[in-house]
Amino acid sequence: MPGPAAYDEIADWYETEFLAAQAGLDPLGVDRALRGLLGPGTGPCLEIGCGTGVHARLVRQLGRTPVGVDLSRRMLRYAAGRLPVARGDVERMPVRDASVPAVIAVMVHTDMPGYATVVREAARVLRPGGVLLHVGVHPCFCGGFADATDRAALVIRPGYLDRHWTRESWTDQGIRDKVGAQHWPLPELLGAFLAAGLVLDGFAEGGEPTPTMLAIRARKPVRPADGPPASPPPGAGTLG
Repeated sequence: MPGPAAYDEIADWYETEFLAAQAGLDPLGVDRALRGLLGPGTGPCLEIGCGTGVHARLVRQLGRTPVGVDLSRRMLRYAAGRLPVARGDVERMPVRDASVPAVIAVMVHTDMPGYATVVREAARVLRPGGVLLHVGVHPCFCGGFADATDRAALVIRPGYLDRHWTRESWTDQGIRDKVGAQHWPLPELLGAFLAAGLVLDGFAEGGEPTPTMLAIRARKPVRPADGPPASPPPGAGTLG
C-alpha cells in the first residue's frame, strides 16, 4: 500500500481555509470548464487525485456518478462524505481496463512528476470513445518562473523551459510553497496525451487578467471492433 502523501500534512488547512475562501466562487473557471468540456452524461466519472472531493457535486449535476482515487489518506477522509473513493497510486489505479466513460483530473497534474504515466492510465481505463478532461494550472503563466504579485502585470522570469519541481512562489497563501509543484512546458503536457494514444478535441482557458487555468479534453479513439462510442458531451472545440 502507498505510504504517506504530501497532502496529508495540509489536508485540514486545504479543506477549512484554502477551499473555504473560494466557496461559491469560480476564480479560475474550473466549474465552467467541467460544464462545457465534460458536459452531461451518464455512468461513472473517475476523478484522478480527487482530494477532498469538492468536484463531486458538479459531476452529479451533469448526470454522472463520481468516483475518486487519491493517495492522501487525510484528504480522502473529507472526500468519503462526498463520493465513493479508493486510496491508491494514480499511476497504477485499481480500475479495470476500458471500464469508465469519463475521467477527470482537476488541478492535480503539478502534484504528479509521473503525469505522463497517469495520462496513460486514464487512457487504459477509458472505454473507447470515452473522454479524459484535464483541468490544471496554465503551464505558460503559472509556475516558479511566474510572479503574480501584481495581478495586472504578470512577470515571467527565466525557467519556463525547465522541467522542474519547485516550492518557489510569489505567495504564501497557495499550494506550491507548501507541497511543491512540477512544471510541464505546454508541448510536453500536450505530448503526454498524444503519446497515450488519445485524440485532443477541446480546450479552454480561465482566470483574469492573464489565464491561470488550461483545460484539455481528449478522447480514446474507437476502433471498428470496439462497437459504438461513449456518448459525447454537447458541443465541441474550444470555450472562449
